Amino acid sequence: MIKVTLRHVRTEVVVGLAVLIGLAVVLAVTGAHLVAVNDSFLRTCQHAGGCSSAGNPVLDTETPLQGALPFVVIVAPALAGLFLGAPLVARELESGTFRLAWTQSVSRRRWLAVKLGVVGAAATAFATLVTWMVDWWASPIEAVNQSRFGLGSFSLQGVAPIGYAAFAFALGVTSGILLRRTVAAMALTAAGFAAARLAVTYWVRPNLAAPVRASMPLPTDVGPKGPGFGFDAPGVVTLTPAPPDIPNAWVYSTSVVDRAGHAPSSQFLMHACPVLGQVSRQLGGSGGKPSAVPAGPGNFQACAHTLAASLHLVVLLQPASRFWPFQWAEMGIFFAAAAALCGLADWFLRRRYG
Repeated sequence: MIKVTLRHVRTEVVVGLAVLIGLAVVLAVTGAHLVAVNDSFLRTCQHAGGCSSAGNPVLDTETPLQGALPFVVIVAPALAGLFLGAPLVARELESGTFRLAWTQSVSRRRWLAVKLGVVGAAATAFATLVTWMVDWWASPIEAVNQSRFGLGSFSLQGVAPIGYAAFAFALGVTSGILLRRTVAAMALTAAGFAAARLAVTYWVRPNLAAPVRASMPLPTDVGPKGPGFGFDAPGVVTLTPAPPDIPNAWVYSTSVVDRAGHAPSSQFLMHACPVLGQVSRQLGGSGGKPSAVPAGPGNFQACAHTLAASLHLVVLLQPASRFWPFQWAEMGIFFAAAAALCGLADWFLRRRYG
């Protein structure tokens, strides 16, 4: 039964192995180049005594691959569902070859279990290997960006993609059993997988754990990392904080509050910094359009220092230490969904053809 199953997917397996080998060669060569560039930069800047202020050239190395590889990792689980899962049973139901297998003393449950186990393991292994190879390749870049919780990073590394692949494959098989048409099953698999990924990313993942509430000093730097002052109308001043730079953390929100936990009013800001009132009268509401002036040198710099004495930041975030618990939780969610789909496939197959 295992040999027959592998024979049915031998073309897909050969193509998958060719893709893995080709990708491994490309990543090995270019990845070694990335590591060399990063190591050279670190040695140079450490000798000069300032790595934090210098731009790491690794971010501008192999830029075509930096743009293409995230897309490869995203579509790898979907491909496993489209080309291994969806046709696996739908093709046999379309052609009627399943009847021959069931007359050879093979039960429906065993027939489906072998297909799910053998081909499902191959599909999951394919997507997992693609993800882990790209994860290794991008490690020097991720060490610079330090955004493992970012939307563009979290789903491209760790163990969560294993769950994505298992779910995509199970969704493809179940779609094929329900629809009995390969093309229709592939379309449903693509739509269902995309919907599931979006739902988990934007609705489930943010609620897996309550965010940590952290207090931080109000930045006083001049530039994009400092506070911004907004002037929407005469007498209306707002203070907009810059997002704090917390390596590998997921920042939900940032707000400015006083010692009592209240947001500062326009009156408070203009009383603490009279220059804000002057700018508000000059710029606020001119022409009916709001104006915004970021903190800069001179008066704005002094104003930021004055406000920092009585105001601070409150940040809601998921710390970097929760990256792996979130990864395992997300993988578990997709594995549970895959198991439920396999149960549905088994129940429907035996009920319809029993």
